[in-house]
Amino acid sequence: MTLLAIKGLTLDIAGTPILKGIDLSVAKGEILGIIGESGSGKSMTALSVMQLLPDGAHVAGSIELDGKDLLQKSEREMCDIRGRDVGMVFQEPMTALNPLKTIGDQVAETVLTHTQTSRADAAKIARETLDRVGLGAERFPLDRYPHELSGGQRQRVVIAMAIALRPRLLIADEPTTALDVTTQAQILMLLKRLVDEDGMGMIFITHDLAVVAGLADRVAVMRHGEIVETGETAAVFRELKHPYTRALFAASSHVPKREPPQAPEAGTAPVLEAANITRDYRLPRKSLFRPPSFFRAVDDVSLTIERGENVGLVGESGSGKSTLARAIMALEPLQGGAVVLDGETLNAVAGASQKARRKMQVVFQDPYGSFNPRHRVDRLITEPFHLLGSEAPAGDERQRRIAEALETVGLSPEDAEKYPHEFSGGQRQRIAIARALIIKPALIILDEAVSALDVSIRAQILDLLADLSSRLKLSYLFISHDLHVVRSITDRVLVMKAGKIVESGRTGEVFENPQHAYTRELIAAAPSLEAALAARTAQA
Repeated sequence: MTLLAIKGLTLDIAGTPILKGIDLSVAKGEILGIIGESGSGKSMTALSVMQLLPDGAHVAGSIELDGKDLLQKSEREMCDIRGRDVGMVFQEPMTALNPLKTIGDQVAETVLTHTQTSRADAAKIARETLDRVGLGAERFPLDRYPHELSGGQRQRVVIAMAIALRPRLLIADEPTTALDVTTQAQILMLLKRLVDEDGMGMIFITHDLAVVAGLADRVAVMRHGEIVETGETAAVFRELKHPYTRALFAASSHVPKREPPQAPEAGTAPVLEAANITRDYRLPRKSLFRPPSFFRAVDDVSLTIERGENVGLVGESGSGKSTLARAIMALEPLQGGAVVLDGETLNAVAGASQKARRKMQVVFQDPYGSFNPRHRVDRLITEPFHLLGSEAPAGDERQRRIAEALETVGLSPEDAEKYPHEFSGGQRQRIAIARALIIKPALIILDEAVSALDVSIRAQILDLLADLSSRLKLSYLFISHDLHVVRSITDRVLVMKAGKIVESGRTGEVFENPQHAYTRELIAAAPSLEAALAARTAQA
């Protein structure tokens, strides 16, 4: 029986068309996957169902929930429907949670808003709901705060808020994009179980084809505000009728072409040598009369990176990957070990010298968050020039270096006059790479640099990184939870767990024949498009 029926949905904002004649349906107990690139209209379709559209939005068509058109409902009526009949899970749980309220209060708030339940009964429902999503009372009492939880645990709280009143429809908008593979697998299993138990319908929005292939019963492919292909999941991915679907499919399994690095010449020092790195964090005192305790985030880690070599670093959230990266960049003091960059030992207490920092740059996950939106591109990408001191280029030479950096990453010199908001996500990441390249470093640390990008944009960025590594003999430390990306672009891989490197070796060998149980667990948890489609075909 049809639960949600969207017919002829159109949306424009301030006269700009966003959605064009959308037709979708979701049955009870069914999962509909919506895939497409950023800007395709996926999230705006979900927000239209929730009637959470911005000012200036004009919507037409019909959105019927159990036969009742939501577009004809008043805001007061929609307030009753949101949370009770339709729940929504957003991509970033930390922005969806109130940092000043306990997790129990936030789940109970949904109950108190829509029912006449007492606070005591609402707290009881909150406890039962948190138990349902895997946050048991023993480890996760109601008085815990969001900052005390991991990313996956916070996402479970958001899911608990959305399902507290057992809604008929659940909308999940990129709920696993920022999660590591094992946590992602757990959240996907949780969502599937909740749909089966409650018989609700679910719209699952993502740009990850492997995830939707393993989860959704039916799939809709969106592009430029239109549905270009829809149908049963296995049939859509098997037939690939539309060129755009074929392009997404090809991009999802894209492996960049790159030349393997040449063996280092005898006597040549590695670009990076990190030996026996140890990083401790002091924990709050529990007593005035006891010595302070410490948490060891990085425990006696050693690694080397040769010139022109790409090394991957994988592991779950909290494994110590980013802490190790900060230690390598001399942004935090060490409690043991040493870091040697291109022959120069970095000071574990005072940090790196300007000379050393010239040889090392970083590209972050969210380029927009690392840019000042008030500055133009020419100023943003020349920020590393301050490391050159009196040698920093000026005048025509400065303009030449800006143009060279932009052209190297596939942009034009004219882009230097623009602002970050004038670019797409993939273009902003190219600008971030240009900023890292402009002073010609020997090592670039890429911290989840492609995890938030669409599959086609991700393929372009990976091709760019592979080309730059081959042409400029750049070395990368590639930190990521996306095992497909790590496998496609790195020469060696390090697997990190609880602050230790538990396995390392040539990338192909580690993935084909993992020796450590934790490595096997990571590989098994990673979504695979081919495996998901094979499983669906076997079930048919």
